[in-house]
Amino acid sequence: MKNAMDLVSAAKARVAEIPVSEADAAIREADVLIDVREESEFANGHLPGAIHASRGMLEFKLSSTPALASRDLKVVLYCKTSGRAALAAAAMQEMGYLNVKSIAGGFDGWVAAGKPVVKPELPSFG
Repeated sequence: MKNAMDLVSAAKARVAEIPVSEADAAIREADVLIDVREESEFANGHLPGAIHASRGMLEFKLSSTPALASRDLKVVLYCKTSGRAALAAAAMQEMGYLNVKSIAGGFDGWVAAGKPVVKPELPSFG
């Protein structure tokens, strides 16, 4: 019987993973950057320009959002460390998307490399 890590390993063998050092260029060339973490994770900080589509809802969001329907879109995905993004990229490939990449190391790798993060503005009550 397979476990989650078996599924992630199989997905990583099928999808293009880019190192954090190449992520800026890949994001600039992409049509869309998708954060597949949970809403609470996204709200606590995300990559500049990212849209949110949690891993559990990704296929539904892609299918119901006309701007994301083109199978020719250049897509970069990320999650916390890269497992969910690899699974998401594999699912997108199965849906027929032709140019999907995930960021190796995910959000944690991005932060560790000192790259910028967007954090929500909290209201000032003072």
